[in-house]
Amino acid sequence: MTTIWGQIGDLSVALVLSAAIGLEREVRQKDAGLRTNTLVGIGAALFMLVSKYGFYDVVQDKLVMLDPSRVAAQIVSGVGFLGAGLIFVRRDAVRGLTTAAAVWVTAAIGSAAGAGLLLLAALTTGAYFIVTLLLPLVRDRLPLPEPSTATLRVRYPDGHGILRTILNEATQRGFTIDDLSAETANGSVPPTVTVTMHVHGKRPISELATALTEIDLVKAVIASDLSGADD
Repeated sequence: MTTIWGQIGDLSVALVLSAAIGLEREVRQKDAGLRTNTLVGIGAALFMLVSKYGFYDVVQDKLVMLDPSRVAAQIVSGVGFLGAGLIFVRRDAVRGLTTAAAVWVTAAIGSAAGAGLLLLAALTTGAYFIVTLLLPLVRDRLPLPEPSTATLRVRYPDGHGILRTILNEATQRGFTIDDLSAETANGSVPPTVTVTMHVHGKRPISELATALTEIDLVKAVIASDLSGADD
């Protein structure tokens, strides 16, 4: 049986490694920073230690048996709820995914440390910093297309089901549409509809605008506020 000092050592390793991840999140001014990640890490480690050593006084051969892996499974489920609370949608983007993943990885590192897998815990911490600090530098050097966003105004005669065609064209090309609104000009014959929609995607907006102008009966397509989206 591992001595109390060995258990304290496992808990201390979890404290140091989870605090390192939390410090990185704190420097980046994320919602889950130093305190949150440190508490998640040492909490997961303590659960694992309790699972491994907390029930020796009640274990009896062929009468009372324990499955320490059940605690690890419950840690994964519990941290999943915590991570879900860090994810939210703002306008056209999902925020908090990396922070939630960091909390999830911190719990895994704490669990590994609590289970005595100190080398794996340390290697995973190193892998975390490679992913969060080095991979973005590599990504920035690659010629990847930047997400684009724009406001499109499409004018067409009413009563021909053209809006459905416009939406299908946009989604088939991988664009997402937000804040769609329509205005009908009844003074014209036939009545004309002007649809205003916020569009974003990873392909050029000009490509979508050109495709929309080729739809039968579409009178005009105007793109404005063209800019790159923040990823």
